[in-house]
Amino acid sequence: MPPTFLQWLSLVAMILLQSINGTNSNFPAYSSQLKHVLSMSQIQLNNLAFASDAGKLLGWLSGIAANYLPMWLVLILGSSLGLVGYGVQYLFLIGRVSNLPYGAVFFLAMLAGNSICWINTVCYLVAIRNFPLDGQLVIGLTGSYQGLSAKIYTDIVDVIYPSSDGKRARAYLLLSSILPLIVSVITAPLVRVIKVMKTKRAKDAFIFILVITIATGAFAVMGSIGSTSSLLSPFASAVGMLTLLLAPLLIPLGLGLRHQIKQLAEEKVHIEEINNVSMDKMESGVKLDISEIVSESQSESFELSFSSTSEEFNGEIRESNNGDDRISDTNEVISVIEEIGVKVMLRRLNFWLYFFVYLFGVTLALVFFNNLGQIAESRGRSASSLVSLSSSFGFFGRLVPSIVEYFVSRRKYMISRPAFVVALMAPTGAAFFLLLANDTSVLWLYISTAIIGVCSGAITTISVSLTTELFGTKNFGVNHNVLVVNIPIGSLLFGYLAAVGYHKEGNAEGKCFGMECYRKTFSLWGTLCFIGTFLALILYARTRKFYNSQRS
Repeated sequence: MPPTFLQWLSLVAMILLQSINGTNSNFPAYSSQLKHVLSMSQIQLNNLAFASDAGKLLGWLSGIAANYLPMWLVLILGSSLGLVGYGVQYLFLIGRVSNLPYGAVFFLAMLAGNSICWINTVCYLVAIRNFPLDGQLVIGLTGSYQGLSAKIYTDIVDVIYPSSDGKRARAYLLLSSILPLIVSVITAPLVRVIKVMKTKRAKDAFIFILVITIATGAFAVMGSIGSTSSLLSPFASAVGMLTLLLAPLLIPLGLGLRHQIKQLAEEKVHIEEINNVSMDKMESGVKLDISEIVSESQSESFELSFSSTSEEFNGEIRESNNGDDRISDTNEVISVIEEIGVKVMLRRLNFWLYFFVYLFGVTLALVFFNNLGQIAESRGRSASSLVSLSSSFGFFGRLVPSIVEYFVSRRKYMISRPAFVVALMAPTGAAFFLLLANDTSVLWLYISTAIIGVCSGAITTISVSLTTELFGTKNFGVNHNVLVVNIPIGSLLFGYLAAVGYHKEGNAEGKCFGMECYRKTFSLWGTLCFIGTFLALILYARTRKFYNSQRS
């Protein structure tokens, strides 16, 4: 098989991995039952949501591991952490593990949250190394599938337990523990770094996979909206989603088939040429030296073999792979402001601007999603429908930067990612204030959730490219995991404040109903998001010269 087959097969593997890697987005679906079983307060429940995010505090370990271990091993280690973290919680809910103290549940949630970082790191690094000219596009495209995780898990749970809330909560935990490990074992042989010597942009293949991805997102959104979700049975919805997730396999299979057909055609031509040469020599009365024919045939066969393995078609590559799939340097392809390690990065003003922009944008959105269970309950709505909605629109949000990247890069222009972030932060802040509207039909709740999902998803995708451009590729695995340390910090701080506000407005049983439960919280979050917008403007001004210089 040509190297391109392995290159595109690794992309399909990354799509499958990311599609089941957003296990933390399932928390609202089982948090209420966990709260009931452990007899927790809202503040204690918030601390469990923080624990899942706190696992990212040690996410940098996956970056270091990727420098020394094969990618398949990093992948299996990460998914095994999730198996333990979510699996023991599941055994506790079904009564197989008794007397599990709150502290142990906190640690298990932290362990499960850390597992996500390992799979993310593998996917990011393989994307950057295997697609050096389109690395940012591939990262955004594959990462967008993580936004679909909650929708995918919900589809599976709908098939197994369509109505029982208690069983559904346990099913979410069971799936979160075993599904990432199963997919990791299946894809481990495919997620490998190919040492690229030369590559071309694969226009047709990328257009095809973007069409599939958009279709997948449209299918997910239609299944999340009440008026259209009833058109398909849960089983049909799950089968449709699985079919769309496997559809990108058509690309490597098509490339492999093309290669085989071309190779057979070349071998046929080669045999005919040998026969023609032999006939010519026989007709001229020249005795053939058998050793000369064998030597000539071997020489031509070697030339054919070398030609076929270095063949190029729509992004096919010439590669030399000695089996070492640890990270390699492709810095000659990706434009960066500077190439620095984490110690130097922490002394840069750009890092701290970036840090707080992320804190007041993506992290705030994640805290909002973690609280969707209680927000939905306070408005008298289903948590599952809101989780599915936020997941589907988050998917499209993650995909938007990839589409923009694809078409802008064709014109040899480098878009300013800080400017992109500014354009996304402002609507997010406005969406938090829309949640304050006195809406008996909860229309604004659904609209705001969709806006926050789209914008935060887009910023999440952009942040991967922005980290690379600001601080380089050599230490990306560690640098980016240091950046996302702000997620557990924000989760603890913002989530605690939200829990305190909820508790003050709640009844004697610790439950709160109505608009007042989160009114002050949404006002605070909206204000902080607009502050983050201003900080993003400053970062844009400081990096504007670099992005302007990339125009050609």
